[in-house]
Amino acid sequence: MAEVTIRQLAEVVGTPVDRLLDQLNEAGLPHREADEHINDGDKARLLSHLRRLHGKADAEAKKITLKRKSVSELKVPSKLSSQARKKSVTVEVRKRRTYVRGASPIAAARPEPTAEVLADEERMEAAKRALQEEAKRRQSELDETLRAEQEVREKEESLRKTHEKPKPKVEDEAPVEPIVAAPAPPEAVPPPIEPGASQKPGARKQRKKDERPRFDREELHVASEKSGRRRKRSRVRTSIKASPTRHGFEVPTAPIVREVSIPETVSVADLAQKMSLKASDLIKAMMGLGTMVTINQVIDQDTAAIVVEELGHKPKLIKEDALEAEVLQPVVDESRESVHRPPVVTIMGHVDHGKTSLLDYIRRAKVAEGEAGGITQHIGAYRVETPNGSITFLDTPGHAAFTAMRARGAKATDIVVLVVAADDGVMPQTIEAVQHAKAAGVPLIVAVNKMDRADADPDRVMQDLAAKEVIPEAWGGDTIFVKVSAHTGEGVDALLEAILLQAEVLELAAAAEGPAAGVVIESRLDRGRGAVASVLVQSGVLRKGDIVLAGQEFGRVRGIYDERGDEVSEAGPSTPVELLGLSAPPHAGDEAIVVPDEHKAREIALFRQGKYREVRLARQQAAKLENVFEQMGESEVGAVNLVVKADVQGSVEALREALTALSSDEVRVNMIASGTGGISETDVNLAIASNAIVIGFNVRADSTARRLVEAEGVDLHYFSVIYDVIDTVKQAVSGLLSPEVKEKIVGNAEVRDVFRSRRLGAIAGCMVMEGSVRRGLPIRVLRDNVVIYEGELESLRRFKDDVNEVKSGTECGIGVKNYNDVKAGDQIEVFERFEVARTL
Repeated sequence: MAEVTIRQLAEVVGTPVDRLLDQLNEAGLPHREADEHINDGDKARLLSHLRRLHGKADAEAKKITLKRKSVSELKVPSKLSSQARKKSVTVEVRKRRTYVRGASPIAAARPEPTAEVLADEERMEAAKRALQEEAKRRQSELDETLRAEQEVREKEESLRKTHEKPKPKVEDEAPVEPIVAAPAPPEAVPPPIEPGASQKPGARKQRKKDERPRFDREELHVASEKSGRRRKRSRVRTSIKASPTRHGFEVPTAPIVREVSIPETVSVADLAQKMSLKASDLIKAMMGLGTMVTINQVIDQDTAAIVVEELGHKPKLIKEDALEAEVLQPVVDESRESVHRPPVVTIMGHVDHGKTSLLDYIRRAKVAEGEAGGITQHIGAYRVETPNGSITFLDTPGHAAFTAMRARGAKATDIVVLVVAADDGVMPQTIEAVQHAKAAGVPLIVAVNKMDRADADPDRVMQDLAAKEVIPEAWGGDTIFVKVSAHTGEGVDALLEAILLQAEVLELAAAAEGPAAGVVIESRLDRGRGAVASVLVQSGVLRKGDIVLAGQEFGRVRGIYDERGDEVSEAGPSTPVELLGLSAPPHAGDEAIVVPDEHKAREIALFRQGKYREVRLARQQAAKLENVFEQMGESEVGAVNLVVKADVQGSVEALREALTALSSDEVRVNMIASGTGGISETDVNLAIASNAIVIGFNVRADSTARRLVEAEGVDLHYFSVIYDVIDTVKQAVSGLLSPEVKEKIVGNAEVRDVFRSRRLGAIAGCMVMEGSVRRGLPIRVLRDNVVIYEGELESLRRFKDDVNEVKSGTECGIGVKNYNDVKAGDQIEVFERFEVARTL
């Protein structure tokens, strides 16, 4: 046995703790406290001492005591059920026997007549007698219950035989319902009728007072006009519980006035549901007010409020942007401390006037060499550190197709630098840039570029701009003119000083702490990283892990990267960064803010998406109604259907606006679908269904889409310069039949590994997958079906030999001219250009 404390041992043997401690002291044991432990040896010493004290020293050697305990179950019928279910009662019997050494088995089996043994036997006998009495009582109750059931059954059978009459004819029988009375109280239930007794009331025997009715049974009533056939129990119970004076619906005594919540726009069906009316009744009421509507028509908030008041309800006007105002309150809080921030400068100007070259010289990077065709295709944001402070530059494209992109750049900027070539003068896009700057209300600084040219004429530029209300400071105006040269660096320092001076005059400030707010410059869908958004932070601090709401998209920031591609932990005001973690690419120009709750951000994003769909649907319905007569004659108008896919969202918007503007009275340009990313099988199927031309701008079709294009003969075109797309579509629309320059893909090679050569640089070890690779043809480097470089072959080798052509299924080494960033997994596409006579 395990050791126990003296207190526990005293509770077991039924002895006070103090007395047990005295006995232990007399036995010579060292225990003095009640919480001390005592082992089996100490217990044996205490027991020997007590036996010697009572003169029973030899009893231990002659006697042995055994204890037994048995547990059994006694099943007793329950009185609470007519089915006589049995109840289990657990009976525990304890036995204690003492055997004496050398005695006979009979004598040894007899227990000693000690007080403890006698007490145990008396308790067991008392328990047995109590169980027996309980069993007898429950058995008598069961017998009584069964006897009462038998008497009731006999009574019902006697009544049925007594009242049984011949059934009348169907046509003579009157429809009389049986009378069912309420249940009588238990003391008023009549006693059961003995078999063979008289059915008169005086002959009934009285029930004994101590006899209880069976389960409070209801009194039995039988109609005299009906036969004595018993009803089903469920029907009788239903008829007893039902009340003949109650029904399920009560007509309201007064009209119900409801408080109807009305959003900014609501459909007729939804408004009728809010007032618990039929849509037809609401349409009838609105027709009575002079408004002809349909069930799905959307009405404004004021009209809905008038209708609700006319119908007797209380309108409650709801502002749909209440949740947005609540969430955006911490961002627009003006009580936050403001600090000086760097200026955001936008570079604008005409094509090929040297905007990107000037910015290259400022930030010591060569961006222009990486742009296809020598022009900027996307908005670029760069932060430049100068001895007098930091400046953030936005390089917007100068082509006419990027009007919307330039407009967004002007709205997000503090200062506009207008680059005008001194040898070219003011051009249409130059005037357009001036208009955007004036519309945005930002100061303008004119940089007269290409001053190193011999034919440079800055005075002519100043005169042309003065005619457009851009007056130089030298002539008494407020516009700073700086003569610069992106080639030699002349006047660049003066331009930076002018920018910082203008920023100091503007006193630019922003909140240095708190939730960040900014504007989306550009966005794209990158395979492997998901949605990537270029954001210019305008106030607050953007940190990794923040919840960002950008237009109709939201998400938790998983990564922040600067313009060099390095990951940073946070970004302050006037800092351009790239974000990862949004649900989808947002639209360029959308406001990006940090919100505290992801659930509210999701709710606002879904609300904006739904509102955008409603507005777009309303515009489509309005266009259908207004142009119904024009559409009747459109069958004779030709149409050019286009499916456009580009690498970034800004290019998609620019292409959509530029191409749809080419529509004329004779030919209409329809943009069937547009989006970012590579050309997929779904895009080709859509082009097949709508007989459309597929245009890929800096993207390529995957293998499945290419096989479908070849099988179905879909017209697929790849472009890398935006005005080539516009010129090609313009020629097709206008019907010009000049020769068209087409491209034919000659071969496609996959890069398996990259080797380094001192003389040639990076050499791509390739396997030619399709066609052949020929020396002298232009190539493109594709990564995830997106064009990352376009150039030409520098070397083509088969083992150690220079070759002119390598065919499909053959390995070769390819050296790309002026490009060393080829990686394993890239594709090298070899193509050739040729002219084809166009026919309608």
